[in-house]
Amino acid sequence: MPAATPPSAGRRIDALPGPSPWPLLGNLLKVDPLRMHTQLERWADEYGPLYRFRLGRRKAVVVAEPEHIATILRDRPDGWRRLRSMQTLIGEVGAHGVFSAEGDDWRRQRRLVMKAFDPPHLQRYFPSLLRVTERLRACLDAAADSGAAVDLQTLLMRYTVDVTAGLALGIDMNTQQHPDDALQGHLDQVFPMLMKRILAPFPWWRYVRLPSDRAFDRHLARVHDAVEGLIAAARERMAHDHSLHDAPGNLLEALIAARDDEGSGLSERDLVGNVLTVLLAGEDTTANTLGWTLHLLHTHRDVRDELVEEVDAVLGDDRLPSRFDVARGFEAIEQCVEEAMRLRPVAPLLILEANAATTVGDVALEPGTLAMCLMRPGAVDVRRSADAREFRPRRWQRDPGQRQDALQKASMPFGAGPRLCPGRYLAMLEMKMVLATLMHNFELVSVGTEDGSAPEERLAFTMFAMGLKIRVAPRRLH
Repeated sequence: MPAATPPSAGRRIDALPGPSPWPLLGNLLKVDPLRMHTQLERWADEYGPLYRFRLGRRKAVVVAEPEHIATILRDRPDGWRRLRSMQTLIGEVGAHGVFSAEGDDWRRQRRLVMKAFDPPHLQRYFPSLLRVTERLRACLDAAADSGAAVDLQTLLMRYTVDVTAGLALGIDMNTQQHPDDALQGHLDQVFPMLMKRILAPFPWWRYVRLPSDRAFDRHLARVHDAVEGLIAAARERMAHDHSLHDAPGNLLEALIAARDDEGSGLSERDLVGNVLTVLLAGEDTTANTLGWTLHLLHTHRDVRDELVEEVDAVLGDDRLPSRFDVARGFEAIEQCVEEAMRLRPVAPLLILEANAATTVGDVALEPGTLAMCLMRPGAVDVRRSADAREFRPRRWQRDPGQRQDALQKASMPFGAGPRLCPGRYLAMLEMKMVLATLMHNFELVSVGTEDGSAPEERLAFTMFAMGLKIRVAPRRLH
């Protein structure tokens, strides 16, 4: 890793261009938290790929250059960390896990989490994944028969939370067929409030409980009740089958086994926090990426027709993909997803904190300085490729002579460096299953907003398309 550089070695952060800050509040009043990433991207166009920003009294450098971002991400967790205030807030809601852990604590938890999401584990889980996908197809069958427009984000989130809960927690939540009992409505309230509190110049909730805070507390209590029930059920399974301590079948059982081992260093708080992390992260990111991909496919009929042709060639007369289909086919789906993540990254803004004096480019930073990494501008920079803002999935095909490496290197949807997303294999598997099933069995009648306008981006920890609805019709299989 690069050695820390003294602050005197480069330009000072105050010498950078940037929007004028307000006293005490900095630039916070100039941004809408739900659209913060787009405002920062517009300022990057105005001030350049490195500019100054203030979060309250805290100095920050906004970084839009992919090479600088990659250097920062490679230097984690030693050189850079998540915001300490974010870690505190995540701890306040009881969600401290591998996402918010740092240093040796993160390394210990990471090993457990990675085992649960590695490719061999995913292969063993495939029969359950197929069952969840069959339920999704049944929901789409019902929507096709009625001709009704369905809320796309809700549909996809129920699918992804069912998949993640089955794989990581060993339970069949079945929120698709029993939406009234779903956790989704409560889980959906956690990320937006966390984002609002992270960007707040003053922690009002620690002194005054507003109606929104009391509602948030109620949602959070329901989520914690459910998590405690999941842990209790897993402990009961393990009490009846002692072999699960030595050979856990999922992440939850592995965490419980580690928690019960002396010297593991894993606390009950870590156990609960990782279950919450899995539920929250598993629901949000993959579902939102699928939503954007489907919208882009609907607005690019030529790409969609090519994708349908390739999916049909793999599946033949089968209604759902098999394990072998996923392993050997669907390269076109991967290309569409990669391109959607480049144009519409669901994590468009990463805020990190310097552990020691360092530099970003030629800018010297003191310990505690924030880096606000904009993940999209470099990946859609027309100076790297003239068609950088266009949806062209074939740029991701495996033939090296056809690939545009400049855009690929600039796109980092799963992050980079040691803290690369551990759920990336699961995410791609889910997206292959959903897109193959949908393209093969249904016609996309419409994917968009009710008034036909372009969907707006909203940021609530992850970035989603506001108000997307899908209407499908059945396809006749030949």
